[in-house]
Amino acid sequence: MADTYTPPLRSLMLPTAAVGVLATVAGALTRGSAGLIGAALATVTVIGFFTLSHIVLTRVLARSPELGMSAALALYLFKVIVLFGLLALFKRATVFDGKVFGFSVLAATLAWTFAEVRTHARQRVLYVQPDGGSPEPRGE
Repeated sequence: MADTYTPPLRSLMLPTAAVGVLATVAGALTRGSAGLIGAALATVTVIGFFTLSHIVLTRVLARSPELGMSAALALYLFKVIVLFGLLALFKRATVFDGKVFGFSVLAATLAWTFAEVRTHARQRVLYVQPDGGSPEPRGE
């Protein structure tokens, strides 16, 4: 049942990739090849992080909905730690522009989030059992 509440990955990836392409073009025009690499790396990072989160949360919710919030918070903490690790690792890198990377991560994250909100808002969620049967009584 949890699968009916999760939007398909394609509807989330496409807007994020489109924003990533725009950020890559803007980075290339403003900062040259370093900006291009920074924006492309940021887009790949965001799509990878959020795809991983989406897949893991979908599986956790399918098995145990009670663990959903704990898994979401753990994934969020993991992503923040890895992102800070990447920023610290590439702090002095000259291959890409750090500011373009940061702004591109922000733009791609906002694109994914808005796509997720839009998809959930348009989704029709059943509030009646489709098979017509009564739900199983809970032990009290």
